[in-house]
Amino acid sequence: MGTTRRDFLTAAAAAAAGAAATGELSHAQQEPGHEHQAVPSDMTLRVKALESLLVEKGIVDSKALDALVDTYENKLGPHIGARIVARAWTDPAFKQRLLADTDAAIEAMGFGGQQGERMVAVENTPRVHNVIVCTLCSCYPWSVLGLPPMWYKSTAYRSRTVIDPRGVLKELGLDLPETVEVHVWDSTADLRYIVLPERPPGTENLSEQELARLVTRDSMIGVARVQAPREGGRA
Repeated sequence: MGTTRRDFLTAAAAAAAGAAATGELSHAQQEPGHEHQAVPSDMTLRVKALESLLVEKGIVDSKALDALVDTYENKLGPHIGARIVARAWTDPAFKQRLLADTDAAIEAMGFGGQQGERMVAVENTPRVHNVIVCTLCSCYPWSVLGLPPMWYKSTAYRSRTVIDPRGVLKELGLDLPETVEVHVWDSTADLRYIVLPERPPGTENLSEQELARLVTRDSMIGVARVQAPREGGRA
C-alpha cells in the first residue's frame, strides 16, 4: 500500500519533534550531496491534517480544493486588475470601453465577474481622486482584485471613509492637496468598483507588461498612487 497523506503528516510531525529536541544539523555536518528538507510549520501541518481528514471522510473533494486554490492563485487577484489598468493606459480605445462598459471591456480581455455583480471603473485625474468603500459589509471586486485586505473590512475604514475621506487617505499615506476633489464610491452586492489610477510620469517607454508590474491593489482601491520605477531602473 502506498504512503497516505496521514502517513506523511505523522512522519512530518515526528520529524518536527525531533528537530526541536536535537536542533538542526549544520551544513558542515551534512553528507555531500545531501539536501536538507525543511519541516513544515505547525500551522501548515494543522491545515494539512484538517484537509486530509475532510477528504478521507468524503466531506471535501480534493480535486475541488485544488481547483479552488488554482482560482485564487491564478484566476483572481490584483495581478488581473493590474493588467486591465495597464491595457487602459496603453490603449485609448480600450480605456474608453472600460469607462463606458466596464463588464464588456473586462470580458474582452478574458476576465469576468465571479459573483454576477456589475463592475464600474472610475478614473483618477489630476483634479479628481476616487476611493472605494463598502459601508454595509465588505463588498469588493473579487474578480479583479482577489480577496479584500483586512483594513478594507474594518469598521473604522467603512464608517470613516464616507465622513472624512481625506483624513483616512492621509492616515494611509496619501496626502491629497485641497485642489483635488475626492469622490467616494460605495460598493454593494450588485455593484462593485475599480479605480483606474493615474499613469505615473516617466513611464512612456514602458511596455504594457512592465506597467502592470507597477500597479498595486491599493491604487485600484484608491488609497494609494502608482509610483514610477526608480530612475535608471525598469518596472
